[in-house]
Amino acid sequence: MAIIRIHEIRKLAKEERAKRLSELKAELSKLMATKAMGGSIENPGRIRLLKKTIARFHTVAREEELGIAKVETEGKSPKAEKPAKAEKPAKAEKPAKAEPEAPESEEAGAAEEPAAKESKPKAKKTMAKKEAPKE
Repeated sequence: MAIIRIHEIRKLAKEERAKRLSELKAELSKLMATKAMGGSIENPGRIRLLKKTIARFHTVAREEELGIAKVETEGKSPKAEKPAKAEKPAKAEKPAKAEPEAPESEEAGAAEEPAAKESKPKAKKTMAKKEAPKE
């Protein structure tokens, strides 16, 4: 649950925003001091909410400073304002690797031999123990 939403912050006058921001900072510093002294806080999640809300105030101030203030639309939800995502083109399937052709031979079993080797599990390599030199 947000303390104050971004569209509500944008509707406030600059003086009102500055006043609310100072109140939020005072509350945050009070909670942080209580936490630092080892006291228990009634709602520890409130610290996180305060930090996020303060960041929202700073964001709106910076947007106005840069002249990129967002335009609020009446009666529409923020989700409806987002443009529809463009669909990504389907990825082309990779062609299967062509198996190397076996040389033509008279024996039918020769062509099946490479396939048989692939299906066998590989044995683990172990190092042979070195024998101590005999004197």
